[in-house]
Amino acid sequence: MATYLDFEEPIKALVDQIAQTKEIGESTDVDMTDKVVALEEKLEEKTKDIFANLSPWQRVQLSRHADRPYSLAYINAITDHTFQELHGDRGVKDDKAMIGGFGMIDGQSVMFIGQQKGVNTKMRQFRNFGMPNPEGYRKALRLMKLAEKFNKPIVTFIDTPGAFPGLEAEERGQGEAIARNIYEMMRLKVPVICIIIGEGASGGALGIGVGDKVLMLENTWYSVISPESCSSILWRTWEHKELAANALKLTSTDMKKNKLVDGVIKEPVDGAHRSKDEMFSIVKKSIKKHIKELKDQDPTERINNRIDKFCAMGVWKD
Repeated sequence: MATYLDFEEPIKALVDQIAQTKEIGESTDVDMTDKVVALEEKLEEKTKDIFANLSPWQRVQLSRHADRPYSLAYINAITDHTFQELHGDRGVKDDKAMIGGFGMIDGQSVMFIGQQKGVNTKMRQFRNFGMPNPEGYRKALRLMKLAEKFNKPIVTFIDTPGAFPGLEAEERGQGEAIARNIYEMMRLKVPVICIIIGEGASGGALGIGVGDKVLMLENTWYSVISPESCSSILWRTWEHKELAANALKLTSTDMKKNKLVDGVIKEPVDGAHRSKDEMFSIVKKSIKKHIKELKDQDPTERINNRIDKFCAMGVWKD
């Protein structure tokens, strides 16, 4: 059963009305085609109107939507289920919150890496709610180096509320693992494409977020802190999370405007959580396009462009 957020209630009402109208037509043999078509047109208009006027907080809610596809869903759809997952950091363990491995896109071998949240309560616990430990970032780096060795492009899918903040994670070097990834990703000789498909929070996102192209899906967010945490720090309560979301400038539009990401991937009219197959197709097309562009560049030029891009962030001139 589909899940609807509070601002999607008008959409839900029309969907229910369409289902009831169809049911009446089937049970009474009365031709309800015209009414169904009229309701479907009204549904399309209402959906466009709602999704064209979303607030930053509503986009944050959409990025966390229970029906929104996660990394493995994108990978399996894009690679036509040719994905071969690889495990372990060769040091501590295999972090289930971070997945990675090789897959084929129309004959092109690609290294995919991403954070995986889990599709139900049991799987979310198994995946640690998409919050990687240090060994997750070390596994990701190991796989990136493997891709570099075999000259294969890298695609990362970012969707995390942050790196795991537990004591044991800090004891095993959480900060060092993320910093090492940022340093090493700057110097990778192969094309690197990073796509934020949900939440892009703090260092947890940056640990696999340094690339030649950093892209955001339309209804995602990318920030040093979540609106709730920002609100709790500034006002000692989560009640001002909507105000915080506005102030943080964390939406895809804001991030592109401030030149912190390279592009925004438009979602279907009703969002990635409603039209998954269409979203998979759009993302696949974007990946193929950017891989083709980046492969033609000299590796040294690509690395220098990557470094210059990130060094220029946050620089202001009066």
